[in-house]
Amino acid sequence: MIIAYPYLVEQGEDGRFFVHFVDIEEAITQADSLEEAAFNATEVLSGILACRLDDDEEIPEPSDCPKNAYLAFPSPKVQAALLLKKARGNKTLTELAHAMDTTWIAAQRLENPQHWVSLKQLDKAAKALGKRLILSLE
Repeated sequence: MIIAYPYLVEQGEDGRFFVHFVDIEEAITQADSLEEAAFNATEVLSGILACRLDDDEEIPEPSDCPKNAYLAFPSPKVQAALLLKKARGNKTLTELAHAMDTTWIAAQRLENPQHWVSLKQLDKAAKALGKRLILSLE
């Protein structure tokens, strides 16, 4: 599963670029160039999604990218946490911990966007959830 959220860019009269996300209304930023807008979009998206994960708030599915929009990908830590939370579905962290033969705290860290999860942990969690870990560099 690829996690990428569409955002729109509008150039103001002052020449600055205003960025707002299609699916996450509070994710907005500004920039002096399109390159900076793309960087800022990734930063604000990662921050908002991390906060929502920390607060156990709903995270909307990304919509299809409109023709005039760009895509932003959250940071790897946020992507890992979000992917594992989605893959876990209705299973509790306790059930995941038992399936991984680890502690509840270790299982909880897997969904913490502030924590770096190792490939070994990701692979073990994926197997415990009946999934496969597939990496991609793009």
